[in-house]
Amino acid sequence: REDELRLHNELQVIKKESQVILCWNNNLTKEETEKYSVKYILSYTFFDTFQERKERLQENKKRIRLELHTGFKAKVKTQVFVKETEDLIKESGWTECTYRSPPVYIQNLSCIIYNISFFNCTWHIKAEDPADVQYFFSYRQTEEYFECQQYIKNARNKNIGCHMKDVSFQPLRKIILNISVVDLRNNSRRLSYYKGFTPQKIEKLNPPINVSVSLENRSVKLHWKPPPTIGSGEKKCFKYQVKITDSKEKNGSLLLDCKDTMCFARKMLANTYWADSSLPCLIWN
Repeated sequence: REDELRLHNELQVIKKESQVILCWNNNLTKEETEKYSVKYILSYTFFDTFQERKERLQENKKRIRLELHTGFKAKVKTQVFVKETEDLIKESGWTECTYRSPPVYIQNLSCIIYNISFFNCTWHIKAEDPADVQYFFSYRQTEEYFECQQYIKNARNKNIGCHMKDVSFQPLRKIILNISVVDLRNNSRRLSYYKGFTPQKIEKLNPPINVSVSLENRSVKLHWKPPPTIGSGEKKCFKYQVKITDSKEKNGSLLLDCKDTMCFARKMLANTYWADSSLPCLIWN
């Protein structure tokens, strides 16, 4: 009976505003689907990257978020297993498809949160972007939408960034950014680009606070406390870097990495961005 299994996938692409839904059908009967364990291997690569993404799925569909990618190549195959032992019985060949996104006029979207409540995003506009379009920024966290408060413009009066203040974030809830391309001739929206960030991963931390020095048996200890942050205040979430400079040496300096709050602390890191240095502590012989 297993030899009679004929596996073939038919791929279908459904375009949503911020994503593509890739779905496929095999030609297994309902009886065969219930009798065997059916799984799928999906592989896809965005045009502007070299990283192949590979997943094993039990559903015959996959949502692929486009963000600022110009499209992707995908392939899928079906595998049939014995339910009780998960032994492979048969697998299909690869079925491939290519999806090309509408024109993408922006690139290098980058965002940073600093001083807890300030939020900056910038992006580059490609040279081929139409002269009669403008770019408008907003973001969503949970069910709330926020429009840009202040735009950063280039010499062509195109919006290339957004500055916002007095913003509050839920640190573990993803921020969904939206940049809409609007045709200024008729005020209609042409395209929208979406990208997601987790706030904690794009926060630039403030320097350590309450920095103090103590002398113990000819040893010097520097103490501090972690600064306020939108995320966790637990000690284990922070990494610190220390710079020690010998005033007797013109070029003498030493960098140390510390994970606790008793060391020579100058800079700190919890995610992507280093905080600025704290004020220096002077120690004299």
